[in-house]
Amino acid sequence: MWPGGCRWLPVLLQGYLNLWRLTSARTWGSCWGPMAETFSTGAEAASGLRAPVQQNGDAGGDARGERTSGSPKPVDAGVEPPQEVGKQTPVSGEQAPVAPSGPGKRKKRRDATRERVVPPPKKRRAGVSFSDEHFAETSYYFEGGLRKVRPYYFDFRTYCKGRWVGHSLLHVFSTEFRAQPLAYYEAAVREGRLHLNEEPDNDFLRNRVHRHEPPVTAEPVRLLAENEDVVVVDKPSSIPVHPCGRFRHNTVIFILGKEHQLKELHPLHRLDRLTSGVLMFAKTAAVSERIHEQVRDRQLEKEYVCRVEGEFPAEEVTCKEPILVVSYKVGVCRVDARGKPCETVFQRLSYNGHSSVVRCRPLTGRTHQIRVHLQFLGHPILNDPIYNSVAWGPSRGRGGHIPKTDEELLRDLVAEHQAKQSLDVLDLCEGDLSPGLIGSSAPSSELGKDHLGELAASAQKMDGAVEAAPQVLDTMALAPEKAAETDVVNQEIDPLCEECRLVRQDPLPQDLVMFLHALRYKGPGFEYFSPMPAWAQDDWQED
Repeated sequence: MWPGGCRWLPVLLQGYLNLWRLTSARTWGSCWGPMAETFSTGAEAASGLRAPVQQNGDAGGDARGERTSGSPKPVDAGVEPPQEVGKQTPVSGEQAPVAPSGPGKRKKRRDATRERVVPPPKKRRAGVSFSDEHFAETSYYFEGGLRKVRPYYFDFRTYCKGRWVGHSLLHVFSTEFRAQPLAYYEAAVREGRLHLNEEPDNDFLRNRVHRHEPPVTAEPVRLLAENEDVVVVDKPSSIPVHPCGRFRHNTVIFILGKEHQLKELHPLHRLDRLTSGVLMFAKTAAVSERIHEQVRDRQLEKEYVCRVEGEFPAEEVTCKEPILVVSYKVGVCRVDARGKPCETVFQRLSYNGHSSVVRCRPLTGRTHQIRVHLQFLGHPILNDPIYNSVAWGPSRGRGGHIPKTDEELLRDLVAEHQAKQSLDVLDLCEGDLSPGLIGSSAPSSELGKDHLGELAASAQKMDGAVEAAPQVLDTMALAPEKAAETDVVNQEIDPLCEECRLVRQDPLPQDLVMFLHALRYKGPGFEYFSPMPAWAQDDWQED
């Protein structure tokens, strides 16, 4: 009996093994789906990617719980929010391929209970596109050598993130958007400034704010050249290239659109806000890609001119010190062995007994490269508000010697500019100041809850001033040509806006100029120059 029965033992074992495998696959497959869903949702919430996140539903597996996550910061209404192209959220384990059903064929097992539907990404706009509706939001006026923007209402818009689900609107704004204290958002809710779900099946947040932009120099944005491919301008100091931070209308993009009717431009390179000189824009995506390929292939040459402290060496100087970003938020870098490799060639042009004019040729394109290398060499730009600051210590960073930690350096830089009311130099506003940047002192912009409650109460007594503001916006959106006839004073003062209550001293025009200028930009088949600035002349003298 046993010798014959032994032949069946392997068959029985194999049958039991196959049965165990099938049972395990079903059991773990049903568990892995929600686990994968959880991991995927958590990763999206942590990274801030804007992709649909499906909530676990019933056994039917429909998409009733679908939500959209977005950027943690409000998205500027003038720029289409970024979409992830070609990237899909991982799907549950039921999509693993099964055994082939025929020669050379493999099928994916589709399980309707956890099938995720990812809508195709929207087509991105060709350039940084703003319309006449955006340009009509407000207007410029010129005063004391400054270009100023009249205060205006603006909607910050964003989609809900997964981690916000289940929390109140006040909780989200007080924890994610900390530009104002909680009392302000409570008053804003009562006044109808915060909106949720204005569109079907969309967790969409809209926050209407009263916006004030810092002044910039009144120097015009001059056109150096224009053809069917590019627009080249001479950018004044103090004007950002595109909307960022508190700047929107006081940017090169908006000025070109409003004053020169030039729209949908692609910036081909960047200049710091305080840097002046040659700035190029492509008119089409194809031209932009072609020139960016030239940048990657090191076919472009850039030449700057600056005025630095002291007598710069007469011979050519090459600096190859690596540069590390200390803080992206504050925008501060320093020389550090852990930084990225870079190289700048310097040549003195003149010396007036106190300061030197130096030609700079950056062979790489690191953030603040010229400014950091000049600081390291002991000849910082004469009026550089960051790298020629006492916050760096007695030697002001010469030779990379900084007698303090990065945290202490950032705190001292912020404190210095906060005292000067010049946080815009660091592209910061009071609401950006976290406790780590300001030590134990609270931001001066935070008002007490009781005081904001008084503001909210007074808002209701101002003869409908708050209610009139949305009507002004609607008029501007629907009929821009009629918006100019509207009394803009109606939106220049807002009872809930703290900026309306502050009296800020205007900077002097010369305070908005840093002595760094992009003099020349050259590539295959093109070369553009801008005039030498007055401060770079041989006979120029400090005041």
